[in-house]
Amino acid sequence: MIVFLHGVPETSALWDKVRAQFDEATVALQLPGFGCPRPDDFGATKDDYATWLVEQLESFDEPVDLVAHDWGALLTYRIVATRPDLLRTWTADAANGAHRATEWHSFAKTWQTPGDGEAYFEAVLALPLETMAEAYEGFHLGHEDALAVSGWADATMGACILDLYRSAVPNIYATWGDAFGPSTVPGLVLYPELDSFADERKSHEVAVMFGAREETLRDVGHWWALERPVEAARVIKEFIRSVG
Repeated sequence: MIVFLHGVPETSALWDKVRAQFDEATVALQLPGFGCPRPDDFGATKDDYATWLVEQLESFDEPVDLVAHDWGALLTYRIVATRPDLLRTWTADAANGAHRATEWHSFAKTWQTPGDGEAYFEAVLALPLETMAEAYEGFHLGHEDALAVSGWADATMGACILDLYRSAVPNIYATWGDAFGPSTVPGLVLYPELDSFADERKSHEVAVMFGAREETLRDVGHWWALERPVEAARVIKEFIRSVG
């Protein structure tokens, strides 16, 4: 089974175009609170989401091929380090986010600041979708895809994002990094060439730390799954099939 996991601020719809390229059975998981309800007792910290992901993966009859993006990727690095028995292979981007020296981007720093984060989402969610889409177009998305991403956000997602990022100060390595090391299952780290949230050197160093293969996705930004789904699916398929 090929399992896809999205990130922030997204839903499982991120993967629709990529999944359409696969003949194999696929599943796209949806993070609690991201386009779906947030359980009343769910804290939405990074550890809460990691525990949730373990539970989801344990529900499959056999180890899966996990493909993840953004925060989904950061959670994947945690699973690779602590529950590799749940994986047959893994593919993930955002590797620089698992680096010991990484610093959060400016949006994250705003979200991590009490008051500022709440004000950010209050202001953003009051904007017309067309205005929000213009901002996403600055990250290499076409207009229709930018509109789609803009429409995914709501107050529940915003609150989960605040709790998630505030649980990851100064970065995820600070509390998870002691477990990071060579993966016991095959892994592939993706580096989108035009991703303004990525860092090529740190991505490479994390790939080396995990003993993963590396692939650069040329001429695409952060939302490569929307920009170039055919090419992205080809890279993922080739890696998964190379494992046998």
